[in-house]
Amino acid sequence: MIGIIGGTGLYGMDAFEERAMHAVATPFGAPSAPVRIGMLGGTPVAFLARHGERHEYLPSEINFRANVWALKSLGVRTLIGVSAVGSLREEVQPGDLALPSQYLDATRGLRAASFFGGGMVAHVSTAEPTCGATADCIARVARGFGWTLHTDLTYACVEGPRLGTRAESLMLRGAGADLVGMTNVPEAFLAREAQLGYCTIALVTDYDCWMDDPAQHASVADVLALYQANLGRVQQLLAAVVQEPREGDSRPCRSALRGALVTPRERLTEAQREILAVLES
Repeated sequence: MIGIIGGTGLYGMDAFEERAMHAVATPFGAPSAPVRIGMLGGTPVAFLARHGERHEYLPSEINFRANVWALKSLGVRTLIGVSAVGSLREEVQPGDLALPSQYLDATRGLRAASFFGGGMVAHVSTAEPTCGATADCIARVARGFGWTLHTDLTYACVEGPRLGTRAESLMLRGAGADLVGMTNVPEAFLAREAQLGYCTIALVTDYDCWMDDPAQHASVADVLALYQANLGRVQQLLAAVVQEPREGDSRPCRSALRGALVTPRERLTEAQREILAVLES
């Protein structure tokens, strides 16, 4: 099943037929919102509101582990995130769509970043943190609609909730980042630990604040206005993507835990074995 994580407008699309709503209990606490499961064009999908159904959670307050766990435990194996981002490149313009393939973690250590710990140690490779097959599918569908879509970009994740300084924007740009946002870390890395095929559809809403012209600097009002104006296009893209045939367990992400566990399995507690069983499923 495909999981989609983002704003409430995503599961408000007319084509989505909701069949069930699950308030999932996880070993890591409560998710941001109940998971809504239904049919999108005849394909089963699961939706979760990343910031809560009333957008009540700051990026640092999101229980990323519970969100990813809840979706995985309900049968999700491919996870598509939707995020508003700032652009650090002039050619990546507001209104464009982008698919990041790499991440820079500029958060401050406030977010629980791994399912492991507390006596269970594993080291998962995140050299290629996104699912290439899923990204290729999204890109193919978007270009079929004739839309501008940028691929193979680097997303820098900052802590927030404040918008960045110009010095920070220039620093991230100089470090090789193409996009900046507040939510894809640790979401992308947790999805890899859970062996999910993860990819983000990033909607470019602004130029952050690296440009010389202050009129181009990001404001919340402009970000929200552009995001809402383009939400229908994102809904259309998602509705088409979920109909496409997908690769199954042959994808590299579906074996990300192979050889990653360092703690001997016989030393794990029953609770740890149960956590590992879901991650490895």
